[in-house]
Amino acid sequence: MGAGSVGCFVGGLTHLAGVPVHFVGRPRVLAALRKHGLRLTDQDGLDRRIPALDLRLHEAPPPGLKPDLVLLCVKSGATVEAAATLGLTLPLATPAVSLQNGIGNATAAHEAAPQLRWHAGMVPYNIAEIAPGHYHRGTGGALAVEGGPEDVALTAWQTALARVSMRMDLHADLAPVQWGKLMLNLNNPINALSGLPLRDELLQRGYRRVLAALQEEALDLLDAAQRPVAQVTPLPPRRLLTVLRLPTPLFRLVAARMLRIDAKARSSMADDLAAGRTTEIDALCGEIVRLARSLGRGAPLNQRMLALVQDWPRRRHPYTPAELLRALGMS
Repeated sequence: MGAGSVGCFVGGLTHLAGVPVHFVGRPRVLAALRKHGLRLTDQDGLDRRIPALDLRLHEAPPPGLKPDLVLLCVKSGATVEAAATLGLTLPLATPAVSLQNGIGNATAAHEAAPQLRWHAGMVPYNIAEIAPGHYHRGTGGALAVEGGPEDVALTAWQTALARVSMRMDLHADLAPVQWGKLMLNLNNPINALSGLPLRDELLQRGYRRVLAALQEEALDLLDAAQRPVAQVTPLPPRRLLTVLRLPTPLFRLVAARMLRIDAKARSSMADDLAAGRTTEIDALCGEIVRLARSLGRGAPLNQRMLALVQDWPRRRHPYTPAELLRALGMS
């Protein structure tokens, strides 16, 4: 549900694993899939095509469908509407996984459709739409889903994904992993405002300083709220701050694994800004601002970044590192 970059890539892999998949998406994406089929590539050499005639494509969940598992991949702002639609369409207790950015989407989906069985999920890697119908994974990692061995649909999907060399881990509590991923996703608005591919952006120290500042502000708030943050990179979150602030020659040496990013990789927020679509900034920096308010505190850097992204339609010109530092009040 939500056949965009994540939905097409993860759904396409599931199809390649031999599982029948129905893709529900917007007309623009479906038109490209009908014309070109679905092509999946990645940084490790994957290059697989699914002919258009082999794809089950829908603009809405088809009546009478009884899926073993639903993957909710819409943007965060569409969660409530999409979940409510699924709740009206699918059988009682159908398991559904929120494969979305942010922290609260599974909760919002459950509130909109409590008759379904919701699981939080996390997609660790970057997926870019390279061309119509062509989706490319530019970074690595394992899918993460809240659940256990008693969740038959999840373990069956886990087994299927293993057939196409895609790892999926089950977690009893996904919240620390979600917060860990959100720390990394705080780079999405920086990447979008830079106008650069991810790797090129991360190789400029000014942008990394902004990312470290946003993350540090968030980590201080999470410490105050006593919310644990999982390590989702080779370095613990606090040590990563130090590495991000290193001069670029040292950063290249210390963060070699982090820089194993395909040249094609960019944030989905960059695509959204370029296309004039609504972004997920409220599910990223906005989540930090709401956390601060719940503690009676502020999050001025994340608040300002949220405002910069929202103001993009009036600017529509990339920020240099120096401009972005000044815009956040950093020298």
